[in-house]
Amino acid sequence: MGVHDGHRERLRQRFLRHGLDSFDDHNVLELLLFYCLPRRDTNELAHHLLERFGSLAGVFDARYEELLKTEGIGENAALLLTLIPQIDRRYHISKEKGARIQTSEDAGRYLVERYRYTREEVVYLLCLDSKNRLIHCREVGRGSLNEANVSIRTIVETALGQNAAAVIISHNHVDGFALPSREDEITTARIQEALLPIGIKLVDHIIVCGDDFVSFADSGLLRGVGFHASGRNSE
Repeated sequence: MGVHDGHRERLRQRFLRHGLDSFDDHNVLELLLFYCLPRRDTNELAHHLLERFGSLAGVFDARYEELLKTEGIGENAALLLTLIPQIDRRYHISKEKGARIQTSEDAGRYLVERYRYTREEVVYLLCLDSKNRLIHCREVGRGSLNEANVSIRTIVETALGQNAAAVIISHNHVDGFALPSREDEITTARIQEALLPIGIKLVDHIIVCGDDFVSFADSGLLRGVGFHASGRNSE
């Protein structure tokens, strides 16, 4: 066992005994890079990455193409680093399967995680059963809610296909604030009208921006509906 091999094994054992709480940020990157750079000094490379991108979060948020510009980072290492935040996102989403969404706060917290690390505007539809359990969350469009590629027909077909008793529509703002526009209000009303004849209630529309979100129901923009008005908060 060489010097580098001994150091790597000590770092692995340190993680197994104490977890990442005992690690500095450069140690976290160093350990991670072991698994795609078996013959390189990853300690030096970890320091270089932190200097270039400013923080551990900056490294994980960096685009694949930007990582490739870093000396010592090849395709495998760049792919691994960009994979980490996506795995974190999927982990949190997976934990929420079958979750009860009883309030706009519940919906907002779920959607903040769903949109985490998303760099473009995406429209999601949350389908709920009669007890407000999450059945399915599906992407139904890309771009702002009022753009033509967000199909009301797709929303209706998805809700019907999932046997949803109620739905929540959501979209995100990549920059700025989680504030609804007049166009958002008009499109939301059209979705509500399309769902009404088939007995599916639109209980909320959530706009997410970073860790912030705004609920149409709580803001009075969905009159006569919302979680309490839907009558499905009890068993």
